[in-house]
Amino acid sequence: MKSLDAKLAKIKADLSERAFILADAKDADMAFGVRSPGPRQYLSGRGKRPAQFSPEVWNRDEFGYRNLPEFLDIIREVTHQGIVDIMLMSAYVNEQLAIKEGLFKNSHVTPAARANDTTDVWAARHGAYTREPSQPFRSASIDHIQCGEIECERDGGENFPGANLGLYSITFVNQLEQDREALLWYKEFREEAERKKFRHFLEIFDPNVDSGIAPEKLGEFINDNILRTLAGVPESGRPVFLKIVYHGPKAMEELAQYDPNLVVGILGGSAGTTYDAFKLVHDAQKYGARVALYGRKINNAEHQLAFIEMLRLITDGKLSPEEAVRAYHGVLQGKGITPHRALEKDLELTDQSMSYDGSAARRSSVEVRNNPLSRPAAATAKPSIQPNHANGSPDFERMTSEQRAEYHSARLKRRFE
Repeated sequence: MKSLDAKLAKIKADLSERAFILADAKDADMAFGVRSPGPRQYLSGRGKRPAQFSPEVWNRDEFGYRNLPEFLDIIREVTHQGIVDIMLMSAYVNEQLAIKEGLFKNSHVTPAARANDTTDVWAARHGAYTREPSQPFRSASIDHIQCGEIECERDGGENFPGANLGLYSITFVNQLEQDREALLWYKEFREEAERKKFRHFLEIFDPNVDSGIAPEKLGEFINDNILRTLAGVPESGRPVFLKIVYHGPKAMEELAQYDPNLVVGILGGSAGTTYDAFKLVHDAQKYGARVALYGRKINNAEHQLAFIEMLRLITDGKLSPEEAVRAYHGVLQGKGITPHRALEKDLELTDQSMSYDGSAARRSSVEVRNNPLSRPAAATAKPSIQPNHANGSPDFERMTSEQRAEYHSARLKRRFE
């Protein structure tokens, strides 16, 4: 059984169950084009095939993005790591890795593909599409996602060589005709998916244009639209979980407690600081989220595998966000990787834009005050003696926050050597 299905079953059987679903959203080629594989600082160790460029045309600063083979190597590496539960890809990448290569056949990771690409993700360089009210559009077909052909051969089963899980996205903009059209497209997709036994999860973006709704009221607007939309959908056609912007504790609790069968997840948004990413997943989980899908936050990380492991340690309750930032920097130091920011800066919380293309300006940083983890240890400091159980295993309950960060930093340094 895939870990996604096992965790969904646990969550629905017991609301106190801590099971948490992590997804790596590697579907940015449906939006960004050349920039989608991300900057070339982190390269997979599984087989680098770096892009070639002509020095008389480019300089190294200009030619700064991975190519697709490098991107696929990273997806393979993350999948083999086995910490995420879902790998979200474009239909094309899904074909290359799931259908042709069989990457997920013996993995507990569930492959998924972006099933539609509304115009607010058309983030082409120099383009203006994302500034217009979002309109529905689908490049991929369900059959192409499931089996790589225009029509799948169906024997009544649900086993396909490709992905049998897709992300469907809606952006409500508070304009009657726009939102009605979006829901008609979703209805058509939903009915086709049910006939073809294709599962989906539903992503709801914030309005990508001025909606006339105050920012502090957007959570209420989104919550009501989700519940109103799904009220007319029986279980056979409902999404397996939601992917939404985190609008704070009140909005998350309001939605998460409404229906125990509704599994709520968050999207990551733009990259930001490491503390932004770790604090977001911690707080969302605290107030009811059971899923997190991180794209740029993972893809822009200095070391993606270490970053993902920190996310899991946080959702498992083994590290606080602050401890995880410190431990992550310890891994980078151990591997000789220069971090994007100094530790003190990386422990700042910033108010990030949640638009898909990140066009809205990020607000000024806010320092995390009175945070002992932001103070570098003295040069003469010696490793503290960590408390253990009688059998020699670490006793996390008796550890201080510094000891927990120190323990996981040392363990992960060894793991990624």
